Amino acid sequence: MKTFREVLADVDARHVAIGHFNISELAALKGIFSAAQELTASYGAQMPILIGVSEGEREFIGVRQAAALVRSLREEYDYPIFLNADHTHSFEKAIEAANAGFDEVLFDGSGLVMEENIAETKKVVAAIRAIDPAIVIEGEIGYIGTSSEVIAEKPVNLALSTAEEAVRFMRETGIDVLAPAVGNMHGLLKTMVAGTEKKRLNIARIAEIKQAIVALPVNATGGGHWMTSHGGSGTADEDFKAAVAAGMDIVHVSSELRLAWRRGVEAGLAANPDEIAPYKIFPLAIEGIKKIVEDRLRLFNGL
Repeated sequence: MKTFREVLADVDARHVAIGHFNISELAALKGIFSAAQELTASYGAQMPILIGVSEGEREFIGVRQAAALVRSLREEYDYPIFLNADHTHSFEKAIEAANAGFDEVLFDGSGLVMEENIAETKKVVAAIRAIDPAIVIEGEIGYIGTSSEVIAEKPVNLALSTAEEAVRFMRETGIDVLAPAVGNMHGLLKTMVAGTEKKRLNIARIAEIKQAIVALPVNATGGGHWMTSHGGSGTADEDFKAAVAAGMDIVHVSSELRLAWRRGVEAGLAANPDEIAPYKIFPLAIEGIKKIVEDRLRLFNGL
């Protein structure tokens, strides 16, 4: 089984991307993993997936429990499924995830001014490297909103990251993966839920940033040229394809999965109003999540 670093290097070389899907409970994980397994059976090639758990999701599931769940699937099925401590805002929680055995830790200091973001991210990088140099470390610049919710209007102050900011941040922090603001946005607008609007990415800016960071020396752990796109829910299919071709190595999808879960649970309850066994109510939620993950993995893998 390849390490997560080796998988990242492989997808980057092949100009495809890893799908990053968040979970809050077991039904979502079941839907995501089932989708990946079925696609593998259809195409004869494993498609790596990255499971994300934010600070709130980790509080609900348990930090070590999330790590144990993902590790058990990887080991039992010999499948490249990995775990990311998504949007970690404190030094302490970043270290907690690293000690629990997460494959990646995202320290999100994007709410800070650049100098503070660099300083805090450097501290996290140094501490995690001392725990386990194999852990992939991600940092974030720019503002793309804050949470996976359905909202009425776009957040104010959305702005594009620049290549100069990306180069400075990666050079001074030593991170492996950069999450820039490139037209992406957390959450879904109500118009996106209704299907009348799609998110549009700035593909030229993605390509510009990628070209700039590829020119940087590879850091001591072999990373430093990788990029991830957050807030993928509701993005136009053609923009997903173009973003991956331009250099995105990981693409995050969360809000779409939460919406599918909600709709599936409501449909399950409506179809079985007297049912009280959760595992008999969840199948429609699992199927809804599977459909989204299958569609996204095909796009990210050029299928």
